[in-house]
Parts: sequence; structure tokens; C-alpha cells
Amino acid sequence: MCGVLDIPSAWALIDQIHGCDVVVAYAPDHLGEADGIMTSVPLLPIAIGTADCVPLVLTGHQTVAVIHAGWRGVAAGVVGEAFRMMEEAGSAVRSAVIGPHIGSCCYEVGPDVIDAIGGFAKSTTSGAPSVDLAGAARAQLPGVDVTVIDKCTMHDGGFYSHRENATPHRQVTVAWIPQDS
Repeated sequence: MCGVLDIPSAWALIDQIHGCDVVVAYAPDHLGEADGIMTSVPLLPIAIGTADCVPLVLTGHQTVAVIHAGWRGVAAGVVGEAFRMMEEAGSAVRSAVIGPHIGSCCYEVGPDVIDAIGGFAKSTTSGAPSVDLAGAARAQLPGVDVTVIDKCTMHDGGFYSHRENATPHRQVTVAWIPQDS
């Protein structure tokens, strides 16, 4: 796959913990526990894995970040933390993409989750309480042009969903800065 994408095969990776830590990658490596990676190094692939959580890619003029945002991370402010770090690096977020994730159509939650992420209450297709996790993540990106890939990992075919069948497999979200940026 790296050959097709014309990127190096060595990537920067993290162990995701459902928190709000974002690390900075300067070289390919395992960067420990976090839920986001930011880099300003051209051709350094950074990656996270998701099976129902919201994957985000944030792009700035000289930086890129990938974020794993489950409800705990969204409640803790992981998206806002990456946004802040990119601004502090002098490369404000210009655009974002939210990838496939469990939709409010399938994501049954209790009132504690709705309260923790500050609302965004919805209902599943069966009428159970749910949240718009992508909407809550998007709210942490004020003034940013956000593209949402509206695919539910639980019911749209071709995705791994931990809630559907407890799979250990993940979708991988990878981003990098092209050489000529």
C-alpha cells in the first residue's frame, strides 16, 4: 500500500487510550499512549486505528494531525487539544475530515455519555438514546471547514465495528504532508 500512496513504510503510531493526549512526531516511531499525533515533517506518515470511534484528519499550512476520538476523548477535549497544538505551532487548522465511525443510528448510550460530551443527543433507528459523536467532535473545531464521511461502521458494509461483533480489527487513518508542501 505504501508504494501505491508513494509514502515511506515506516510510520509514527500510538497506543490509543481514550483520553486527550496528542503527541508530536518527528520521525517514524512508536510514540506511546495518546489519542492524537501531529507532525510538521514532510513524508512522515502518522496513523491511528478505529473500529467505531471517530477518526479525524486535521490539516494546516505546515502541519497535519490524526485523532482517535471516542466519547471519552471527545469529552476530554482531544480534538480541541490537537487544534490548539497546531495553532501554537503556527499552522492553524484549515480543514478537517471526519472518517467513518459509529453513527447515532446505531450508537446506544446512557445519559452519562450524553452529559459527558455536552449534549448532542439523538436517537438510534430503534428509538434508544444516542449521541452525534461526530457533531460533538466537530464542535471542537470552530471556524474550520469540516468534511464528514457519513458512513456508520456498524451497519454500512465493509468496516470493522467493535460494537457489532467485538472484532479486534481496525480501520487505519493515515495522513502525511506531501514533499512539495
